[in-house]
Amino acid sequence: MLACFAPHLDQRAIPIIPVRRDSFDAWRARQGAERRNWLAATGFTMAGEALCLMPSADGSLDAVLISIDSQDDLWAFGVLPARVPPGTYRLDAEWSIIQRAQAALGWGLGAYRFQRYRKLDQPQPRLVLGEDPASRLVQEQVAAVYLVRDLVNTPAADMMPQHLAQAAGRLAESFGGRLNEIVGDELLARNYPAIHAVGRASAHPPRLIDLTWGHSEHPKLTLVGKGVCFDSGGLDLKSASNMRLMKKDMGGAAHVLGLAQLIMASNLPVRLRVLIPAVENAVGGNAFRPGDVLNSRKGLTIEIDNTDAEGRLILCDALAEAANEDPALIIDFATLTGAARIALGTEMPGFFTPSDNVASALVQTAAHVHDPVWRLPLHAPYRQQLESEIADIANASPEPYGGAITAALFLQAFVPADCEWVHFDIMAWNNRARPGRPKGGEAMGLRAVYAYISQRFAPSA
Repeated sequence: MLACFAPHLDQRAIPIIPVRRDSFDAWRARQGAERRNWLAATGFTMAGEALCLMPSADGSLDAVLISIDSQDDLWAFGVLPARVPPGTYRLDAEWSIIQRAQAALGWGLGAYRFQRYRKLDQPQPRLVLGEDPASRLVQEQVAAVYLVRDLVNTPAADMMPQHLAQAAGRLAESFGGRLNEIVGDELLARNYPAIHAVGRASAHPPRLIDLTWGHSEHPKLTLVGKGVCFDSGGLDLKSASNMRLMKKDMGGAAHVLGLAQLIMASNLPVRLRVLIPAVENAVGGNAFRPGDVLNSRKGLTIEIDNTDAEGRLILCDALAEAANEDPALIIDFATLTGAARIALGTEMPGFFTPSDNVASALVQTAAHVHDPVWRLPLHAPYRQQLESEIADIANASPEPYGGAITAALFLQAFVPADCEWVHFDIMAWNNRARPGRPKGGEAMGLRAVYAYISQRFAPSA
């Protein structure tokens, strides 16, 4: 069990009392004089992320009052782990199992701490968690998000392609999966030329990480994650400020590993495959150049307009391989473009798919689990911006507009038209702290995609 949860109901557990803002006056009127006087003395109001630590007669903590908008207010509980003292807590509310699980999920996501390099000695507050299936799913979801955050938060020196492979290997070992790797010059021998070209200048050999799990008779689900472990921009070098957070450029790989962990922990009836092209986009004498023409696994030649548009190059080889198996669904995650952030901001992940049915279902499940996503258009006329005079396609458009769309159109060129495919262009990072979402690495759209996959492949679960 995760450290933020307690497995058994302790009668000494401190109650957390959620009160709707619109019913606070009625609730307060039902309380004893001591509580009413304390609320008045502290000037407590229900505004904002309000909570009140209420003492007992002996001065110990008697209860925690928290304001909520509704019983589905997931994020209201995300503030608690950082604002209550160490101890064991329980939710004191006549709520359904699902509503209690939602509250526990908010608590768990808010309890995250990245402690690889700096340990926090203070004990962590814990929330009593039930043993029902909904509570088990809460633990699995929180653990998956923690994995994504840990991987993204880890500096590049400790999160190079070989380290991503080790993370995938740990998952394979834990859940009975199988891991294969194609490393270094073997990529050329096995026809992954674009992955090799992007990663060959690094001291850390590029590789394709290939994790498989599940029964062969189940529907095939393939996840592809961009694993650029550090992005200098290559010879089209990034500025210092734009390079500062490029340890997070493997955020797509982190997402598919977190999602894979959740799928395997839930034992969903799919034959899962995870493909991660893992590279460092470094500067060196053998780095690929603007103007070069690269081969690809699909056979399309690619003219390099900009070496900083490298993520789509490694993804195109992985997507071509993913399509070879004719899976029921391919989903890729990538920290692909700044243009998507300009369009949607840093906190809303965008996605592209040619399937209206898939898009509609994704948006609905995302809203249901409070993990919003937004569909962007695969606007075919913009494909003209990727035309090359000497190759089949260019890796980027010289136009300054619609960059997320042209990047998605580039990827679409490597996916068969009859293949169901979803591409997520994500930030994978919180620039600010919000309830349940601390500053730093973040899983964006992961719970939404898991809910969609569950609904599609295991509707009775």
